[in-house]
Amino acid sequence: MKAYEVKVLGTGMYAPKKIVTNIDLESIVETNDQWIFERTGIRERHICSTEGGEFPTDMALNATRDALKAANLQPNDIDLILFASVTPDVKLPNSATILQVKLGITNNCACLDIAAACSGFVYGFNMASAMIKTGMIKNALIVGSEMLSREVNWKDRNTCILFGDGCGVAIIGRAEEGSDSLVYSSVMSADGTGGEFFDQPVGGSVTPITKEHLDEGSHFMQMKGKEMFKVATRTLAENAQKVITEANLTLADIDWVVPHQANIRIIETTAKLIGVEMDKMIVNIHKYGNTSAATVPIAFHEAIMDGRIKRGNIVLFDAFGAGLTAGATLIKY
Repeated sequence: MKAYEVKVLGTGMYAPKKIVTNIDLESIVETNDQWIFERTGIRERHICSTEGGEFPTDMALNATRDALKAANLQPNDIDLILFASVTPDVKLPNSATILQVKLGITNNCACLDIAAACSGFVYGFNMASAMIKTGMIKNALIVGSEMLSREVNWKDRNTCILFGDGCGVAIIGRAEEGSDSLVYSSVMSADGTGGEFFDQPVGGSVTPITKEHLDEGSHFMQMKGKEMFKVATRTLAENAQKVITEANLTLADIDWVVPHQANIRIIETTAKLIGVEMDKMIVNIHKYGNTSAATVPIAFHEAIMDGRIKRGNIVLFDAFGAGLTAGATLIKY
């Protein structure tokens, strides 16, 4: 069986028009700009309109159009859509199929949603890469699109300051002859024993939402920040080292690290544990906050657009999220 190399063909992103700054939050909860920025690195976040046009698949549609243009592809060139999100448009049908229709794809490509929280895009990237390498598919669209503002308790200052809405996408496919683009190595993992550190126990089959839940606000996301910090930094560093070692490369070979944008302190601590300088870390948390599955593809796209990430650069994706899920990927862009 012939093995194919994998190349990132195009990227795109969409950020909702409404921006909520730390100053804005001062009128909502007991907090202030300095307190938020010093602890999280966040200055502002984008919030989707609830009037329509900016729901997760809408954002994905806009971002994918840009990615298709960059890749010089048509919608029907897509063989697989992987839609990473914990805030889908609806429970059924899945968001990937809704996006398929919005894109006008008529080739009956496979469509799958991935509920791996903040690791979702990296999970999807690794899954699609494996399918491309084996020749099962030629081109895949990986989406990270979240409307976390729907799931945040805006009365809880410990969580509402952290999250934002947005979408990032990447189209990956078979590398053409002569291209040196490739996926060196990847890792995916999960530790379900830490699920209680970041969860949303109300709203599923076990505990459907009732009026009482709505009244008390227990249906929103809830997080144990200290526990998440400890596990996240350790796991991010370990997975980064794993993919570098598996690729027979060294830290000196890495041009850029695109980490999950959860908290600037997590990013800084992870950089120290890995042993890389902060000037190699792609950071944009100050503009968007934590957009879960969308953080890595948004940061990746922005760094390509502003010229930091160039063809031939070796780039490390590194993510960690509720579940507890984690994933890392090392590529030559």
